[in-house]
Amino acid sequence: MTEIISLVVAKYNYWLYIVLMMIGLYAMIAKNNLIKKLVGMNIFQTAIILFYVSIGYKTGATIPIIKNAHGSHGAEAAVIHAAEYINPLPHVLMLTAIVVSVATFGVAMALCVRIYQRYQTLEEDELRMRLSEK
Repeated sequence: MTEIISLVVAKYNYWLYIVLMMIGLYAMIAKNNLIKKLVGMNIFQTAIILFYVSIGYKTGATIPIIKNAHGSHGAEAAVIHAAEYINPLPHVLMLTAIVVSVATFGVAMALCVRIYQRYQTLEEDELRMRLSEK
């Protein structure tokens, strides 16, 4: 039992990401307001981005730049084991994901504004009723 508790405490950040993902998923599924669904989607996306950034972290690792003794780069650079490097790929991909997230949020907000201008509501149930009447 103590081993399980120590494992949970050691990986607290992953549990935080799971809680954030579940909050976002709950908001997307259970809420009827389109803005609340959009906020839930952003919480979910943020949890995934934080998760991937934390996966790319290594304790005691450095950035993957090889320098020789004189400080210059090149083939004659000192050999350092790959285990001592941080993989930059997850961080780069998450920068792209942040840009896509902001663009998705902007388009979704624009759609919400247009829906509100036309139907005077952002509630899903009312929108379904008004669309089924036509």
